[in-house]
Amino acid sequence: MYAIVEIAGQQFKVEKDRKIFVHRLAHEEGAAVEFDKVMLIDNEGNVQVGAPVVEGAKVTAKVLAHVKGDKVIVFKKKRRKGYKKKNGHRQQFSQIQIEDILVG
Repeated sequence: MYAIVEIAGQQFKVEKDRKIFVHRLAHEEGAAVEFDKVMLIDNEGNVQVGAPVVEGAKVTAKVLAHVKGDKVIVFKKKRRKGYKKKNGHRQQFSQIQIEDILVG
């Protein structure tokens, strides 16, 4: 059984007991989180597609940790002008574990 769910503006394919990284959530580590924007549910071939969401469906998860992603280097240069700019960025993520997919 899997579901397509919208978490923090992005869509993820989730299954029970799977760990995924999502954009930083405003919940503490160890907190339970509930997502109700479920777009699709596949239960052993029985597919429910929402318009736009499946009514009464929820995905529950637990926040495991707040982490930073890999560093991304942004380098800008204009040739023959003496312009160089180097910048780095590390994205903030939350690691969550899917506890259950509830069908309404």
